[in-house]
Amino acid sequence: MEIRYKDYLITDDKSKIDKQVVLDYLARSYWGSRRTPERISRSIDNSECYGVFHDGRQIGFARIVTDGATVFYLCDVFVLEDYQGQGIGKKLIETITGSERYEWMTGILGTRDAHGLYEQYGFERDPERFMRRVPQARSK
Repeated sequence: MEIRYKDYLITDDKSKIDKQVVLDYLARSYWGSRRTPERISRSIDNSECYGVFHDGRQIGFARIVTDGATVFYLCDVFVLEDYQGQGIGKKLIETITGSERYEWMTGILGTRDAHGLYEQYGFERDPERFMRRVPQARSK
């Protein structure tokens, strides 16, 4: 799938993903900064991914973990700082949630600061329903 939005290309062609752009952004994000580059790379390899490109350069990203039938988990969504405020993130989320692949599935995500964005696409705040398990450090 490829769509054009203004001067940008949004695609789910994972072969176009520039892992270094993703690694660099997640290394400074509040949610991904504790992940090793190897773990981030493996997460990309094992997920469905969307990239946003401008003049051939990757400027946005989203990763989806799914069973392909009932649920998807949307994560690692970003648009590089120089490109924020232009509606690119909104178009990326609209593209994902409106696609035939995901429109009928239950979507889950976590955010600390973008609730308003995701609410525009049908996500609801539900702090009482979901639980999380934090992995423990391995003993040597």
